Parts: sequence; C-alpha cells; structure tokens
Amino acid sequence: MAGSEVKADLWINEYITPWDIYSHGITRVLAAKNTAYQEMYIVESGIFGKALVLNGQWQSCTAEEFIYHEALVQPVMITHQNPKKVLILGGGEGATTREVLRWNTVERVMMIDIDGEVVEACREHLPEMHANSFDDPRFELVVADALQVLDTTTEQWDIIISDLTDPMEEGPSLALFAKEYFEKLVRVLAPGGYVIVQSGPVSAPSVKYHARLVNTLKTVFPHVLSYFTPTASYGSPWGFTLCSPEPINTRPDPLVIDQLLKEKTSGGLRLIDGVTLLGMFQTPLYIRKAIEQYTQIYTLETPPEFFGQEND
Repeated sequence: MAGSEVKADLWINEYITPWDIYSHGITRVLAAKNTAYQEMYIVESGIFGKALVLNGQWQSCTAEEFIYHEALVQPVMITHQNPKKVLILGGGEGATTREVLRWNTVERVMMIDIDGEVVEACREHLPEMHANSFDDPRFELVVADALQVLDTTTEQWDIIISDLTDPMEEGPSLALFAKEYFEKLVRVLAPGGYVIVQSGPVSAPSVKYHARLVNTLKTVFPHVLSYFTPTASYGSPWGFTLCSPEPINTRPDPLVIDQLLKEKTSGGLRLIDGVTLLGMFQTPLYIRKAIEQYTQIYTLETPPEFFGQEND
C-alpha cells in the first residue's frame, strides 16, 4: 500500500508551487557537481529509475522519459513528414537526439547545449536515455550559448526543437523563452519548417504560464498549437507548443500516421502512434480558455518567471 513504508533516507524535494512539494526518494547519487552554469545531480530513485536533476528540478528519468521525449519530438517530425535537418537547443541527456534519429529521412542533427559538463555526465551515467545517439555519424554536438550560435549561423533547419530547462533567475535559460529568442528561430527555419517548444506544466493552477508562452509564440508564428502529455514524475502534465509559418493539421488520420511511421522510422515508439497523435492535438477546453485569458507577452524586458511559481 502506498505510504505504508518509507524506504529512502535521502530525498530530493522539488517545489512545484510555493505550497506544493514533490519528493523523490533517492537510493544512490551517481554524479554531483556545480558546473559553471548550474547545480547538477544524476541519481537513482526508488521508483522512477535514474534521473537528471538540475538546480533542484527533476529533468527526466529512465522509467518514463519516453513519454516526455516522444511527445516533444515525434509530433513535429510527423507533421513535417520528411525532416532532413534538425536543430536541438538543449537536450543534454541525449534522449531528444535519440528520438530524432529514429527517422531514416534525417541527414544531419546539431545539438547546442551550453553546459558540456552535463552532457558528458549524461553520456557516462545515462546510456539508457541517449542509446549511443551521440555516436551517430549524423550527429554533431556544439557546446555553446544557443543565442550566440543563432546570431551567427547562416544554416537553416527543417525542424527546430527547443528543449531547454525551465526559465528561472538562477538558470541559463531565462532569455530563451522570450519573444526575441523565438524571432531568432524564424531566421534559421527552412521553408516549410516547424518549431517545437517545451512549454511548462499545464496543471490547472500553473497553466497561466503555458498560456502566456503560447501567446508569445503567436506573435512570431502564424500557426501555433498547444498540446500536452502526462508526466507523473514532474508532478504535473507537461505542455508543448508546435509552431510554424505553415498550417498544422490538427486532425491527422491515424492510419496514415501509422503508415508514415512504419515507412520512415526505425520503430520502437512506446507513446506515439496515429491514435495518440490525434488525441494529443485536441487541446483541452481549460487550456484554450487560459490562452484566451492570459495574454501577457514575454520579452527580454518582461521575461518569464520559473513556470512553477504562482505569482501574477
């Protein structure tokens, strides 16, 4: 029975809101370091397996990371249908790269992460997540500030995946959820391309932050779709925003999607198929109403707060 016995002596407490804490019981610490940018732990937990924790925030875990990473990557790849060049911003664990490289159409993947120490720790301790995707000949790692790369590159990408840690004052990603950042993405997006942004929790108390991010993206992209997936280890379902200058088919035919995945991927998906995608793209009413209500736009002058805070 849940709660009948406590089996951990070490706990990671994540503050979901100022009134709510999610505690994970830890059985072993595999790596711990203060990098130049953030506090990093890789741990083994009692239920969710190995996990990456940055600045006290649970990033992903081996037991259910497929739910987050398939939801992040596969809908945008399916929507494009023939992605060849993919840019990943963030994604230190390598699981995002793993999902991209399922596609046999992909010819080039570049991952830009500011914290090379986190990437190396994940390479060593989380092989279940990256599945050797860092060694794929199509893959290139760039350890750099994504903003600087975006300002200097002339290369264009079919898919851009913004897989960054949540914005917070002490983290490296605060400016990477603002309008000015998304405008940079448009400049390097190839014709017919799509952008996907991890967009924070969509639990009812926290959905306002997701809504504001969606509205920020609407100032940059003519076509924007909010969707989410259940992520138990985060203490909240998690939102994503699919964006493009191109229209987005929100009513895909499940049989057509299943055939596309059969022809163009290596398989092995555990979350996404045609039926899942069709359901995922039907944005719930409470989220749609929040998007209508919370219209503040995030800019560098008015940056987003950490998604979990409950301040207006």
